[in-house]
Amino acid sequence: MAKPQKKPFKTLQGQLLLDGGSLGGSCFHRSVVLICEHTPEGALGLVLTQPGTLALEDSLPGEVPPSFQGVLLFEGGPVQPTALSYLYNSPDHLLGNVLPELTVGHEIEELQTLMHSGSPRLRLKVFSGYAGWAPGQLDTEMRQNSWLTAPADLNQVFDTPPQELWKTLIRQRIRWQERILADAPDDIASN
Repeated sequence: MAKPQKKPFKTLQGQLLLDGGSLGGSCFHRSVVLICEHTPEGALGLVLTQPGTLALEDSLPGEVPPSFQGVLLFEGGPVQPTALSYLYNSPDHLLGNVLPELTVGHEIEELQTLMHSGSPRLRLKVFSGYAGWAPGQLDTEMRQNSWLTAPADLNQVFDTPPQELWKTLIRQRIRWQERILADAPDDIASN
């Protein structure tokens, strides 16, 4: 008797996960998560829709250049809230590890170098914590329709205001059943 063929692994790296309406009450309610790494060993993502209340200069060791003072540290997810991650795009660095022109990093020394580079075209977003999934966990959540997916691009990561990103992406969905989520009340029970 032949063994059933195992499906080849399909990575979600470089994709956005959108709350598809079933994550109410969780920290992922109406969130957008950029999947930075996804392998058979697990996944790591950063929540793009949760700016925190702390500025970089209040959160990072060392001097923060004036051009980054007042920039908020994002809440990247519930796992290891003291862990630091950052996303950046720079014309000096076009070979990204998430998307062709987007890199995720975790080293404070590299972050300091980037901030002090003086590059006027550097785009940077810094996160505390991250969203993490154990082996197979994200795949299971996808089969349960917990998340909708959309391809990520630099505009969504850096230019779309975080408080508008989820609604903007939901309104672009093909299925009307998904699009109506954008205008539904935050707590559906209050409708």
